[in-house]
Amino acid sequence: MTTGDNTRQAYFVGGGLASLAGAAYLIRDCGFPGANIHILEGMHILGGSNDGIGTPEGGFVCRGGRMLNEETYENFWELFRSIPSLADPEVSVTDEIFEFDHAHPTCAKARLINKDQSLMDVSTMGFNQKDRNRMLKLMVTKETKLDDLTIQDWFGADSHFFTTQFWYMWQTTFAFQKWSSLFEFRRYMNRMMFEYSRIETLEGVTRTKLNQYDSVILPLKAYLDQHGVDFSVKCRVTDLDFAEGDGITVTGIHMVRADAEEEETITLNAGDICIATNGCMTDNASLGDMHTPAPMQVGAPMSGEFWARIAAKKEGLGNPAPFFSNPEETNWESFTVTCRGSALLERIEAFSGNVPGSGALMTFKDSKWLMSIVVAGQPHFANQTEDETIFWGYALNTDVEGDFVHKAMRDCTGEEMLTELMGQLGWTDDLDAIKADVINVIPCMMPYIISMFQPRKMADRPQVVPAGSTNFGMVSQFVELKDDMVFTEEFSVRAARTAVYTLMGVTDHTICPVTPHSKTFKTKLNAVKTSYR
Repeated sequence: MTTGDNTRQAYFVGGGLASLAGAAYLIRDCGFPGANIHILEGMHILGGSNDGIGTPEGGFVCRGGRMLNEETYENFWELFRSIPSLADPEVSVTDEIFEFDHAHPTCAKARLINKDQSLMDVSTMGFNQKDRNRMLKLMVTKETKLDDLTIQDWFGADSHFFTTQFWYMWQTTFAFQKWSSLFEFRRYMNRMMFEYSRIETLEGVTRTKLNQYDSVILPLKAYLDQHGVDFSVKCRVTDLDFAEGDGITVTGIHMVRADAEEEETITLNAGDICIATNGCMTDNASLGDMHTPAPMQVGAPMSGEFWARIAAKKEGLGNPAPFFSNPEETNWESFTVTCRGSALLERIEAFSGNVPGSGALMTFKDSKWLMSIVVAGQPHFANQTEDETIFWGYALNTDVEGDFVHKAMRDCTGEEMLTELMGQLGWTDDLDAIKADVINVIPCMMPYIISMFQPRKMADRPQVVPAGSTNFGMVSQFVELKDDMVFTEEFSVRAARTAVYTLMGVTDHTICPVTPHSKTFKTKLNAVKTSYR
C-alpha cells in the first residue's frame, strides 16, 4: 500500500519504542516518505523506557530490563526482521537476537535465596488446594467482572497464596504487587501460561546481546535515519487541539522546545495523522550516585498531565487518574553497579552457579526490600570497556528499612544499596575489598514504573484508535489491546502497528494475533501438573 499523497504528514508524540515502530510501519507498509514523519520527544534521548546510558568513567545505568520472549512477541519479531543489525547489515535484528539467545540459554539456578544465603528449592510452587481453586476460578472468570479488583481482593490480603514460591517468583519477575490489577494478573497468566510451567528457571527469557537501547532502539533509529525521518528531542508536547463536533480529529499540536521561551503550534492539514504516547511508566525517574540518593519526584508526570488534558476534551480517550494518582503504590527503585575487573561477578557466579547472562533474576526472598539482582552477559553496553563489568538490581519495597542498612531504600545512596546487597549475600566482612573495585553504584527511583498495573475499569484504558477518530491514535502501555499484556516490548509494537494500519487503512498486511498458547491441551496439562508440584 502507498499513501498516494506525498504531502501528508505524520506526527508522533513521544520517542519511545512504540513511536519508532510506528514510523517504521509507515515507511515499510504504507510507502510513507520518511521526511514527512516527525517524532517529538521531551527527553534528550530517544527510546523511552528502553534506555541504556552511561560512561566507563562515571558508571552505567539500567533503569530496568526488558525481558523478551520468543513465543509471544509476535509483532516485535516480525518488525525487527525488517531492521538490519548495526553489526552486520545482512542480518536482521531478530535473527541477531535469536542467534545470541540460542547460544546463551537461560536456566536460573539461584531463583530464590533465603536469609541464610541458601538457594531455595523452587521445584514446587507451594500451593494448597484453596490457592489452586482460586487460580482456576480466575482463569474462567470473564474480564467484564473484574473492574477495579486487585489480586488481594481475589485471593485475600492475608492469603496463603502470597507465601508461595510461585508468588515470590512471579511477583519479582513481572513486578506485581498484591494491590496490582486483577485484569493484568489474569492476562499474564493466560498469555504466559506456558512459561508458568518453567517460572523457576526463566528458560523463556529471550536475551539481547547488549541492553535494549543498544540492541533494539539504535538499529531502529538507524533504519529511520536512512529514510530521512525528522526527530526533535527536548521538545515537550503539552496539548492537542481537536476539531469541533462529535468526532475526534486533531487539528493542532502544542509544544515547547527546551531552547525556546514560547510555545509552538503545529497545524495539521487534511490527511495528516497524529499518534501520541498517552502515558509513560518512567516519567519522573531520577538518578543518584555512589554518595547521593535518587530523589522520589512525585509531582504530576508529564505524560499523565498531557493525557488528562486531552481526555477532558473528548470522550473515549481514557482516564489517567487510576494510573498516575498513587506513586506510593506504583514505585520501585533500581541500582546499577559498575566495577573494575570481574572479581565481584565471578564471586556471584560461584555463589549462584550461573555464568553472567544465564541466570536471569536472583531474588532475596526474605529481604525487607524484596531485592533482586540481574547479572547480564558482558559487555552489556556498547561503550563498556574490556576491564569493566556491570550488573543491576531492583527492589519492590522502597519505603521500609533494609536488613543491613537501617534506612528506607529510597533514602539510600548507591553505596548503601551495595552494602545491603552484600549483606544479603553474606559478604559483609569483605565489603571494603569489594568497594575498592566499584566505580559507581547509580540508584534510579521511578515513581510510576508499575502504574500500568494499577486497578482500573476496562474503560480507563482507551482504544488505540478511539471510536470516531479520523486521524488520531494512541500508543503506550496504557491503551487497550484485547488479550495482550502490558509492560512488554510486544505491547508497544502491537499498539503501533494497530494505530498505523487503522489510520492508514492498511488491508494488504496483517497484524499478528495473540498466539493462543494457553488454549492448547498440552499447555493446560502442564499448568495443572505444575500447580500440584
